Amino acid sequence: MVSGYLKENPVKNGTDVNALMREMMSVILEGSLDGEMDEELGYSKYDYRNKDTDNSRNGYNTKTMHISYGDMEQDVPHDRNGDFEPKMVKKY
Repeated sequence: MVSGYLKENPVKNGTDVNALMREMMSVILEGSLDGEMDEELGYSKYDYRNKDTDNSRNGYNTKTMHISYGDMEQDVPHDRNGDFEPKMVKKY
């Protein structure tokens, strides 16, 4: 994954390194947040057969995060009831 990205987007300077690190951080956070939502709801995305709750996924909110590699936009999932409190990225 990273080697393919680097072939298409060669790192030439520190700015490129920061962009690469932001992209990697975004992918990691997205997977973690989706996993937290799966745990909260008790079923994985698209696994409606095992759904045992009235609550469901209800899109994403975009949040700007200030990290050491620069500002990063991150999509944070939310649920229909508004009960989901992510642990990796706090709501407020």
